[in-house]
Amino acid sequence: MLAVLHRSVPDRRGWIRIDGDRTNPARHTAPGYPFDPPDSSQLRRRLYPLEAEAAVAALAVMAEEWQSEPAPVRSRPDLNAVLADARTLLDRYGPTARYWTNATAAASDPAPDFVAAGLQGTGSHGFLTSEYLNGLDLLDDLGLIAVNDDEVGVFWSFGAY
Repeated sequence: MLAVLHRSVPDRRGWIRIDGDRTNPARHTAPGYPFDPPDSSQLRRRLYPLEAEAAVAALAVMAEEWQSEPAPVRSRPDLNAVLADARTLLDRYGPTARYWTNATAAASDPAPDFVAAGLQGTGSHGFLTSEYLNGLDLLDDLGLIAVNDDEVGVFWSFGAY
């Protein structure tokens, strides 16, 4: 997972990945930009297991905007389609996949209602760099990690201004 966050490994299937800041000069200052993940010894304190449907919901709410969401996923007429799209993405990892999140709501419940809370109502342990780079402040994040026997998937949403 840490190698994926640092983007130091290719996709196992050779699929194209979206890495919009691949050439961002911020990567010279903070190689994992926008991430500054904790040491592997600290991951257990910052990640919580999720049930499969909660993972779907977490991925679905990542379609929201952090600061100015006019229509949270829970109130959209296409809610079922957004959830179906999230299921499609997570189906890649198969029925035995395991999921984790940095959302603190999952600390006491592996099935929090992310859709009801939305991004604004979901607190998390930050995995973001503390560097102020290129005039961009990163202030919120929500992550979802999918793991099967062969691969790791990392999905992340960032709040910035």
